[in-house]
Amino acid sequence: MTRQKQKVIAVTLLALAQVAALSLWFSATALIPALKAEFEFSGFHAALLSSSVSIGFVLGTLCSATLNLADRFSPHRIYIIAAIIAICANGSILLFTPTSPTVIFLRLITGVMMAGLYPIGMKMVATWANKDTGLLVGLLVGALTLGSASPHLLNLLDIQGLDWKVTIIASSLLASTSILLIPFVKLGHELPAAPLFNASLALLSWRNKALRYANFGYFGHMWELYAMWAWIGIFLLESYRTFGIANPAQNANISTFATLAVGAIGCIGAGLLADKVGRTTVTMGAMIMSGTCAAVIGLFFGGSPYPIIIISIIWGITIVADSAQFSTCIIELSPPNMIGTMLTVQTCVGFLISLISIHLIPYFVESLSWSYAFAPLALGPVAGVYAMWKLRQHPDAVLIAGGRR
Repeated sequence: MTRQKQKVIAVTLLALAQVAALSLWFSATALIPALKAEFEFSGFHAALLSSSVSIGFVLGTLCSATLNLADRFSPHRIYIIAAIIAICANGSILLFTPTSPTVIFLRLITGVMMAGLYPIGMKMVATWANKDTGLLVGLLVGALTLGSASPHLLNLLDIQGLDWKVTIIASSLLASTSILLIPFVKLGHELPAAPLFNASLALLSWRNKALRYANFGYFGHMWELYAMWAWIGIFLLESYRTFGIANPAQNANISTFATLAVGAIGCIGAGLLADKVGRTTVTMGAMIMSGTCAAVIGLFFGGSPYPIIIISIIWGITIVADSAQFSTCIIELSPPNMIGTMLTVQTCVGFLISLISIHLIPYFVESLSWSYAFAPLALGPVAGVYAMWKLRQHPDAVLIAGGRR
């Protein structure tokens, strides 16, 4: 078997495993509209159902980065253990009512385990990179995007007597397939020996100026991304209801799935483009477009669904198109034996920032209405564009995409 064929098989299996496993991330978030209709809970509780996974992810990545776990242990072993625990935590939700604090705790555990799936997957795919790192990482983030969107599609399943439970069951079963796939994912090269344990190594991402700019670009991106993913379904549902569209819940589910799923196209397209024209160019362009969508989509709230759907689709493509390129910058700028830890640090801080914006949206809705609630998210892309412009001027930018800035 040729090396190219081995690469295609490994990357395909890894992408499929990521789609399956990361369906757990939004398995409860996708249910918020249905759960709010059936159970009484506040906007804060609804936000917590979504953000508890991110809180867990932050805790998991913080632990992993501090202990250098991603670079000290077999990525296959970390992935399988994390997936098993996440599946068990997700399935255990069925034992409790959605209003129970235990459900929030189980979502937290799920998030902790995501730290053993998402950054580890990026590290594994990077071993196959050969002048196509942006595309390969883009494929992985595209898989994350599809996995995050899939619960909204599963929501459309209507099995008598199960209601919202079918989404939890289906996402757990889907995630189980990742455990079967990941042992067959071969690495492109042997991983270099990890440095001796030193918690201060995690601070390299701050001390190195080029890494710092790449991280700040990612942080601006994350201010916008997960708040949009968490709340766009509610926004579309309320807009459709206000307009008086038939079957607003079903149409909102379809629209939300489409909005999230098309992001996979953006990830792959941006990966191809960034490898050819430069990562700072692509990330700045994507953030300008997504920030514009954040600023204007609310102006169409309650009106005809068509403008909202069009803007949502454009937003869905551009808001995540740049995500993989920030991670690729970290891969290209980091010491080879520190890639796993540097990726983990990046995602840890990024998701911590996303927690703030996720929880602020209900307050923006209350004080600004849905017409302007998403507008403050545009501040993230503004900051991100500035950071990537600074990286573009830095001498180490020649290490990115073969010198293509």
